[in-house]
Amino acid sequence: MAVTIDTVYQRVLALANKEQRGYVTPQEFNLFANQAQMEIFEQYFYDINQFNKFPGNNQEYSDQLSILYEKIGIFEMEQLDTWMAANMPVNNVDFIEIPNDIYKIGTVTANNPIAQVELVSSKDFDAAIISPLTAPTFDRPIGHLSNNGLRVHNGSGFVIPGNNQNMGISYIRRPAIVQWAYVIVNDKALYNDNIAVDFELHQSEETELVYKILKLAGINLKAAEVVQVAQALEQTQVQQEKQ
Repeated sequence: MAVTIDTVYQRVLALANKEQRGYVTPQEFNLFANQAQMEIFEQYFYDINQFNKFPGNNQEYSDQLSILYEKIGIFEMEQLDTWMAANMPVNNVDFIEIPNDIYKIGTVTANNPIAQVELVSSKDFDAAIISPLTAPTFDRPIGHLSNNGLRVHNGSGFVIPGNNQNMGISYIRRPAIVQWAYVIVNDKALYNDNIAVDFELHQSEETELVYKILKLAGINLKAAEVVQVAQALEQTQVQQEKQ
């Protein structure tokens, strides 16, 4: 399902060099590739919001929301208490650290039997803790996210992973940082598949990756015609997807 990074690099080079417009170095390509990947990835969530405003269709392979959820599904993760204890340590007494690869948190659970944690604002969390009417309970734990991390309370105290409190979390992780890796042979950079990191995006994104990277390369090369061609190709691709 992944997009091979060498395929994308060779297509970008072929388009950028078609009329001797310039050479994209591996270092430059890796920077552009990671930016392009994140732009496409982050656009998924805006597109879901837009497509939710319109009726879909019952065609198995052409409903836009279904396609987007399939693309995002590659990055959906579910982890249990043991993983959280190992990867989400507690800091500042009761805040659970959020790893950098977590992009969006979906559901947090705790307790036995399992109860879903209601995520609220910091203000509402602090107010609930001190109010008998809205205080969290074992069946209705609450939590909130801040720059310090995640904090969860079940009425009896703060919930901490690995403390026999049966925590769990579902989330969308960030795509791995891609790298066109190489070794130098006779003063030339030769692709090294053993240590390269491919794009994790759905394979249908290969063409859009090429256009986005080509546009960034054109800006870097100060080649206006490359930017214009890339923008035109990218716009055509977007229009086809959203018709």
